Amino acid sequence: MNVHLSTLPFENSVKEAFHEPPPVIVFPGSGRNSSTGLRRQKRDWVIPPINVAENSRGPFPQMLVSIRSDQDQDISIRYSITGVGADQPPNEVFSIDPVLGKMFVTKPLDREHRSSYHLRAHAVDMNGNQVENPIDLYIFVIDMNDNRPEFKNQVYNGSVDEGSKPGTYVMHLSAFDADDNTTANGMVRYRILSQTPHSPIPNMFTINSETGDIVTVAPGLDREKVSQYTIIVQATDMEGNLNFGLSNTATAIITVTDINDNPPMLTSRTFSGEVPENRVDVVVANLTVIDADQPHSPNWNAIYRIISGDPTGHFTIRTDPVTNDGMVTVVKPVDFEMNRAFMLTVVVSNQAHLASGIQSSLQSTAGVTISVQDVNEPPYFPTNPKHIRFEEGVPAGTTLETFSASDPDRLQMQQIIRYSKLNDPANWLSINRTNGQIVTTAVLDRESSYVKNNIYEATFLATDNGSPAASGTGTLQIYLIDINDNPPALIPRESQICERMNRNVNGVNITAADADTDPNAGPFVFELPIFPTSIRRNWTISRISGNYARLGLQNQRYLEPGVYEVPITVSDSGNPPLSNRSVIKVKVCPCDRNGDCTTLGAVAAAGLGTGAIISILICIIILLSMVLLFVVWIKRREKERQTKQLLIDPEDDVRDNILKYDEEGGGEEDQDYDLSQLQQPDSLEHIISKPPGVRRVDERPIIPESQYPIRPVVPHPGDIGDFIHEGLRAADNDPTAPPYDSLLVFDYEGSGSTAGSVSSLNSSSTGDQDYDYLNDWGPRFKKLADMYGGGDDD
Repeated sequence: MNVHLSTLPFENSVKEAFHEPPPVIVFPGSGRNSSTGLRRQKRDWVIPPINVAENSRGPFPQMLVSIRSDQDQDISIRYSITGVGADQPPNEVFSIDPVLGKMFVTKPLDREHRSSYHLRAHAVDMNGNQVENPIDLYIFVIDMNDNRPEFKNQVYNGSVDEGSKPGTYVMHLSAFDADDNTTANGMVRYRILSQTPHSPIPNMFTINSETGDIVTVAPGLDREKVSQYTIIVQATDMEGNLNFGLSNTATAIITVTDINDNPPMLTSRTFSGEVPENRVDVVVANLTVIDADQPHSPNWNAIYRIISGDPTGHFTIRTDPVTNDGMVTVVKPVDFEMNRAFMLTVVVSNQAHLASGIQSSLQSTAGVTISVQDVNEPPYFPTNPKHIRFEEGVPAGTTLETFSASDPDRLQMQQIIRYSKLNDPANWLSINRTNGQIVTTAVLDRESSYVKNNIYEATFLATDNGSPAASGTGTLQIYLIDINDNPPALIPRESQICERMNRNVNGVNITAADADTDPNAGPFVFELPIFPTSIRRNWTISRISGNYARLGLQNQRYLEPGVYEVPITVSDSGNPPLSNRSVIKVKVCPCDRNGDCTTLGAVAAAGLGTGAIISILICIIILLSMVLLFVVWIKRREKERQTKQLLIDPEDDVRDNILKYDEEGGGEEDQDYDLSQLQQPDSLEHIISKPPGVRRVDERPIIPESQYPIRPVVPHPGDIGDFIHEGLRAADNDPTAPPYDSLLVFDYEGSGSTAGSVSSLNSSSTGDQDYDYLNDWGPRFKKLADMYGGGDDD
């Protein structure tokens, strides 16, 4: 059977005429001739693609191609197709007649959604066996112009400097067309539809039809005339063919940006103002300017400079940030008596430099006349503060100085100045109201607390009779020269000394204090008086330096311990010198070998005898002993209270006795003890038979014996914790249990004891006893089980 491929060429678009047969695709294969035998296999032919136009109107299904095998004359063939669009999503876009092999498209195709399909055609027999190799079918969707160009934005913003030359780039616009851009369907072209406003000409801009770049086409951009342009741009596909292409529009807003092409111009060639003398930080003139550039930009902001008329720098010009005006301000006070008027020359410029080719205007320069107003200035003291020197102690009424002031208003009529005292801390001075003469009203004392570093300071006021009156202050500083008017004073006024002098301890060092200064203070002279004669007989003074001396006992002289008052005369070095007799209290006491006064010696020096001192010491020792004994007794009582036994002494057997004590029960201290586990004895015989020396007495309570529930045997009786808690729970649940303050007997096991009876250990009963449970109580009870257990083995 020959398997061959036969193809029929067909047009790119689907043929809708029924009389034109569809293309036939025959499966390729290997040919075979019965007479000649095997022949060389031909190479497979390339199947041409199948072109289908998008957005076809049908009718559907629409036949595309016919597929057949040359074996369909011998056997029944079944045809099928596989791939995206057939048996894979999107499914059922294409279908095939399984018997006739006719392939159909079932609905319109959209190239923008999917531009091509790859299918495979299969031929099998009735049993599903492949009779031909699958062939590849390529289906291309032919584009149609069904999409308009679309701008990303409806409004685009651009800018260009004013005064730009033709050909200056402004901005870029672009539109996207979903159609095939390799065909005219997707080729977009641009053009400008309109420009608003038309000034200076209707066509100030042009656009590149292919790239969408907008550039200037004519000169004359002036922001001060037109600050913004609105351009309507149209994008058309089909290479801009307005008859067949689809179009869309967008708006381009072009802002003309400012350049400094307008210099600032002062509104007048001359300005004037006036200023009071001695005033600062006041605006004396206001300069106005106009500038056509963008307000509040560097091209508009004005900067003012004074180029002449103010060599000493009295004025400056500050720019008002809102109005752009220049405010002439005084920064250094002016004096009417020196300058009655100023003629300033000012120039104004922008913060930014002028654009290239723009010349500065003559109106950028102006003259400013400033008149100075005369005002009443306060009087002033030519020397302030004024220093003078005087000795202290000058009498009241002494003239010290004439402290006069001057009036700076020389061009006004002669004014009268009056003086007054403003501050005089010690009230030592007075001033003449008309001529400023300073006179003392009290004695000047250098040692006064109002004098600092030998200087006394007072402040005075000078006031003129102008309108309004003005006043000025002046300070007078009086340096007071010291005189010897203060006697020296002895230091210290109290001290102590050893009753016997030795080499290491020589006496008391003394000095003096003098309120005066050199040369009216030290060196000092220390002397002992002649009378009474006992002073020089017992004491001596030796010179150490100009300001220090040493007071001591005469050689080999002994004084009883006590307090002695020693008079000493101190003289300074003034001319004439001043003397002062002072008394120093010296405590004479016994000293140790280091020359320090002992405690006993200090007491003795206070005037007490040896017996009195010993008695005082004994009393102190007895008092300390009593305090110590009391503290020990308190601590012992506290310790006994904490360690006191509640029921028994340590030597008593807890299991055999009960302690009878005289404390009442039921209190808070009893709440920590649960006595409900104790049992009562059946008789008192075991109490009577107790050996002598045992202090506890067991007594039977008068209430009936409590019947405790029998405690069940726990699996592990060796667990003491479980044993105690089980007994506690049994006692708490017993309504017949005695109260806490009842007398309980806890050494009797008796009937009903939760601990069980161990009397069988000594029982003479011949009954069998099982001790095996003792093995579970631990190693100590296991030995007991071995001794008494065994049963019949014994």
